Amino acid sequence: MSTAKWENNEEIKIFREYLRIPTVHPNVDYTVCTEFLKRQAASLDLPVEVIYPVNEQNPVVVLKWQGSQPELPSIILNSHTDVVPVFEEKWTHGPFSADLDAEGRIFARGSQDMKCVGTQYLGAVRALKASGYQPKRTIYLTYVPDEEVGGHLGMRELVKSDYFKKLNVGFSFDEGISSADETYALYYAERTLWHLRFKISGTAGHGSLLLPNTAGEKLNYVVGKMMEFRKSQVQKLADDSSLEIGDVTTVNLTQLRGGVQSNVVPPLLEAVFDIRIAVTVDIPAFEKQIRDWCEEAGGGIELEFEMKNPFVEPTKIDSSNAYWLAFKKALDDLGLKTRVRVFPGATDSRYIRYAGIPALGFSPINNTPILLHDHDEFLKADTYLHGIEVYKKLIPAVADA
Repeated sequence: MSTAKWENNEEIKIFREYLRIPTVHPNVDYTVCTEFLKRQAASLDLPVEVIYPVNEQNPVVVLKWQGSQPELPSIILNSHTDVVPVFEEKWTHGPFSADLDAEGRIFARGSQDMKCVGTQYLGAVRALKASGYQPKRTIYLTYVPDEEVGGHLGMRELVKSDYFKKLNVGFSFDEGISSADETYALYYAERTLWHLRFKISGTAGHGSLLLPNTAGEKLNYVVGKMMEFRKSQVQKLADDSSLEIGDVTTVNLTQLRGGVQSNVVPPLLEAVFDIRIAVTVDIPAFEKQIRDWCEEAGGGIELEFEMKNPFVEPTKIDSSNAYWLAFKKALDDLGLKTRVRVFPGATDSRYIRYAGIPALGFSPINNTPILLHDHDEFLKADTYLHGIEVYKKLIPAVADA
C-alpha cells in the first residue's frame, strides 16, 4: 500500500519534523525544538514567548491565542518536549527517523509520549483558526522541558512564577496514555510518590554467633510486612476487575545494600522501596503503620525519604467543575467511549493541580499498543489525524465553557 497519502499530509509532515528533533535525555539540547515551535507559532500567526523558569538550558515555549473575553480564566494546552533515552540496537527503525511504514505506522521516540499531543494541539488550532473561530477564553499552548526526569527544571518552577500567575489559568489539558482497546482513558488524579530508604541498624559481630537484634532480622521483618501489604494490593486487583493499577497502592523493593564481608554480621543494612499511594489512602495513617512496623522489628531503623511528594487533591469530576462537564460532553458527543482513571505514574499535572488548578490528562490514542518508553514506539498516521479532529471539538468546548 502506498504511503503517499500520509507523507503528503501537511499535519503528518509537521508531526514527523517534530519527532526528528532528538530532545532526548540526558543533557537535552532544546535549541532546534524551540526554533521549530517558534516557526509553528509564526505559521499560526500567534505570539510566542520563551520563558526560562530555572536556567537557559530549559526553555518553556508559550503560544498565546487571545480570547474574545480575555478577563476570564484561561485554558492551557500543555505538553512536554523532552523524551526518554533509547537503546538504538533494540529498534527496527531509527528512533528519531519518524519512519512511516506501509501500514501507516510512524516510528519514533515521543510518537506516543508525547510529541503527538503537542502537534495535535497545533493542528486543531490551525483548523479552528481557518474556520474563523475565536475562543471565549484565552488559550495558551505551553511546551515544557524536563518532565521525564521530574519536571524540576520545567513545570514545577513555572507554576510558581509571577509569569504563570499572570496567565490566570482556569484549567489545563495534559497527557494521558494510549489505550490498547477502543476506549480512551481520562485521568483526573495521580498517586502520591515516595522513594523510601530504610536504614536498619543492628548488633554487629562475628558470623559464627547468634547475636540478638541484628540488622538482618529487622530487615527480614520490615521487608516481610511491606511484601504482605503488597500482596493485599495484588489481591485487591484480582478481586475487582473494575480496578486498574492506578487505583491501588504499589510497593516495590528496588534496592538492597549493606555488609562488609561474608563472615561479619553488619551494623547497617539498607532497603529502598518505590511506593505509589492510592488517592483513597489516609497517608499519615499509612506512614504511621510503616513506623510501627519498624518499632515492632526492634527499633533502630531510620526512615529517609529520598522523595516524599505531597498529597495532591484530585481534579473534581462532578457538576461543580464546569470544565469537566464541557470536556466530558464533547467526548460523549463525538461518540468516544471513555473511562475515568487515576494516572499510574507521574506527570506535570501534579504541579498544576497542586497550584489549585483543575487538570485532565488525555491522549486521543486508542486501539494502539502501549509503547511509551518502549522500543519501536509508534503511532499510526490515521490515529494521529483522528486525534486532531477530537481536539477540534474538545478545545472550543472547554474554552467556551
